[in-house]
Amino acid sequence: MLALASSQLQLADASSIIRLSLHVLAATVWVGGQFVLAGLVPTIRGLDEGAPKKVAQAFGRLSWPAYWLLVATGIWNYFSVDHANASSSWNAAFGVKMLCVVLAGLGSYLHTKAKTPKARGMYAGIGLLASIAALVLGVAIAA
Repeated sequence: MLALASSQLQLADASSIIRLSLHVLAATVWVGGQFVLAGLVPTIRGLDEGAPKKVAQAFGRLSWPAYWLLVATGIWNYFSVDHANASSSWNAAFGVKMLCVVLAGLGSYLHTKAKTPKARGMYAGIGLLASIAALVLGVAIAA
């Protein structure tokens, strides 16, 4: 993160650059990938009957490691914060963000196990909305 020192902006230290870069990269795969896949679904359905399942499995091989990297770097981020100076609103936003992270993972997991199109759509929606909320709250608590 950028730090103010004597009214002069300073570069982040190497550890912060690595931690935050990994976190943002994982978010681009997890959240951004959901948007890309959703946009491709109509085309994928037109390829052949098994194509959606194959593409979803391929996406899972990329997205689940990204999700767990988000969790790991999120824990690292949490321990990099000076909690003595955290406001009650920061703590509340952090708590809601953690709930959203769990809901994102749970919704996405249940999407992969759902047997009906209605259930798949519902769980995909929960996973995506929770992912977006976690992303927005992450921006809010990073500022």
